[in-house]
Amino acid sequence: MTTRKLTAALAERYGTAFEVPQTLAGIEALNTLAARGSCRWFREEPLPHDLLEALSAIALSAPSKSDLQQRDIIILRDPDRLNAVKALMTDQDWIQKVPSMVIICANNHRQRRMHEWHGRSFENDHLDAFFNASVDAGIALASFVHAAEAAGLGSCPISSIRNRSAEVSDLLGLPDHVFVVAAVAVGYPQFPEPRISMRLPVTATIHTDRFSSEGLQEDVAAYDAARNAHRPVQSQRQTEQFGQVDPYTWSDDKTRQYIAVERADFGAFIRSKGFTLD
Repeated sequence: MTTRKLTAALAERYGTAFEVPQTLAGIEALNTLAARGSCRWFREEPLPHDLLEALSAIALSAPSKSDLQQRDIIILRDPDRLNAVKALMTDQDWIQKVPSMVIICANNHRQRRMHEWHGRSFENDHLDAFFNASVDAGIALASFVHAAEAAGLGSCPISSIRNRSAEVSDLLGLPDHVFVVAAVAVGYPQFPEPRISMRLPVTATIHTDRFSSEGLQEDVAAYDAARNAHRPVQSQRQTEQFGQVDPYTWSDDKTRQYIAVERADFGAFIRSKGFTLD
């Protein structure tokens, strides 16, 4: 067994040679993780409900903070309900053609109900309650993606569903202290191999013993150049304000993205669901 596949995937991911220890040789799950890519183009047929249910059960087998299990998954089985959710996400055309979708929810409602049943007060009614449920949901989100892709399916998380949090909450009947973290598009991929998206160099993102931002600007500049050579960003944002530029880099794109206000009402929505964020 060799590390050839893993080494090649990481080299493409980070744009530089990557030394992999021999102890990781031949572990196909790691090869798959290193080479994964999101899928936005699917065949038309929806996935069977039992398959989505099994993938959801596998995803919910993931770690959970203090075994609190503060995350749920909603499978959109009814075509009308699926279309109604997709109609709230019109900013990306590909979403309208997604054949199957699940919704990953953070759930602090169940914990509070258990306190009621046992006649005990809920003393942790502060930011940590929101944070713990959110992290649990994030772990389940990643686990669902990995489970789906291990089964040969394509998938892509969709965070823009939170642009319409209140409407989605009403549509899905979410009680207080339950909110959507992300949707996941899932289906049979149209194309066999996902494209590897480059990541920031490990010198910028992996730290030993203590955090360091030394050399960060140089790392980002090098990444901008490498990613532009590998696969340039296709569409430029905020061109009416910043114009068209060449090269158009990842850091330029991300700062243009976040100079526009997004989900400024999300905090108010979360408070409306009963969370105290102090």
